[in-house]
Amino acid sequence: MANRRRKGSRTVQTGRVDVQKGVHQLGRSVKKIQLSLRRAERKIEADAQDRIRKLRKEARTQLAVLRGHQREASRILTRLSTAADDTWGDLKRAADRALLDAREVADSMIKRFRRAVSE
Repeated sequence: MANRRRKGSRTVQTGRVDVQKGVHQLGRSVKKIQLSLRRAERKIEADAQDRIRKLRKEARTQLAVLRGHQREASRILTRLSTAADDTWGDLKRAADRALLDAREVADSMIKRFRRAVSE
């Protein structure tokens, strides 16, 4: 009988059960947090992919506009090369305006994309 362990008092057993319940509840809380983090990560990734799609679409649109400006400037340059001396100034001003517009569109596009990437 000397080898038998004494179970301990009732309060020790109750305390032990309470601690075990707390550990179990803490484990469940950890699992809930991990699940919430995975959901948040998936949502952030989905939002980022959506944002990337929108930026690409906007970039394609802006590039089409820039290509239009480029074609217009090329046409003006072709006309410049065949123009008479008296209309040279008018064509030069038109070409300068077209190039200025194209540069402004390109600059604003670059600023928007940089801002979008840095947010």
